[in-house]
Amino acid sequence: MKARTFWRHIKESFKSIKRNGWMTFAAVSAVAVTLLLVGSFIAILMNVNKLATDVEEDVSVRVYIDLAAEEEDQEALQQNLEELDEVEQVVFSSRDDELSQVIGSYGDEFGLFEGDDNPLHDVFIVNTAAPEVTSDVADQTEDMNFVADVNYGGATADRLFEVMATVRNVGAVIIVALIFTAVFLIANTIRMTIFSRRTEIEIMKLVGATNWFIRWPFLIEGALIGFIGALIPVSIISYIYLSGFDTIMTYLSGTYFALLEPNPFLIQLVALLLMIGVVIGSVGSSLSIRKFLKV
Repeated sequence: MKARTFWRHIKESFKSIKRNGWMTFAAVSAVAVTLLLVGSFIAILMNVNKLATDVEEDVSVRVYIDLAAEEEDQEALQQNLEELDEVEQVVFSSRDDELSQVIGSYGDEFGLFEGDDNPLHDVFIVNTAAPEVTSDVADQTEDMNFVADVNYGGATADRLFEVMATVRNVGAVIIVALIFTAVFLIANTIRMTIFSRRTEIEIMKLVGATNWFIRWPFLIEGALIGFIGALIPVSIISYIYLSGFDTIMTYLSGTYFALLEPNPFLIQLVALLLMIGVVIGSVGSSLSIRKFLKV
């Protein structure tokens, strides 16, 4: 395509957008509402995924050391744990540390068990390379020497991993469905715009204009409508996310959980929504104009 022809198509697209004001407004509104749903759901899903990952990473195997174990026995057990392929880190927690956690959680009355009266075990806290292998690591540690007990949450942890996987899969399906719905809505809205100009298209065909010569202004117009429509949800979502981020993080302070930082998450989301707007606007125009090119 020649540069002069390309710029002509762009000028025609802007003229068409201005000339068909109400239809343009309807198309932009359809893009804005649909992408607001898509963008909001993506933001929610990505943060749920982040929180789910935080929960999964917080699940660890607690290996309780036999009270009869000597220092060298503990060192040998730690080495055996660290040699497991799925193990990423092994952290030692003494009986006194464990008792301090109990006192902090349940009250000072448990301070009566300090010193020689402490009934708790020394513990190795084993962090795995992936949450899914937690149960396998727990099974492997049960038969090691000087292991009194192993705890990782059992069925509760396994169920947690299953639920998180389901949330991710269902969320991905819903996002794809919303995008297809957006294409459908935008295609129908733009089809109404093109229908009002069907006579113009027929005349251009009759005087010898090629399909692509006719199609390009509509594709550019659809892309512009998609881009303008995407600016609205992008602004709304960015404002809400930035306004609510500090408040929610205040509630999450002191925990292992956190929302995705606005930078770079919002930048990536804005770029994605603008790209989706341009693509579905162009695709919607392309799907809508095919029928009217058959003259």
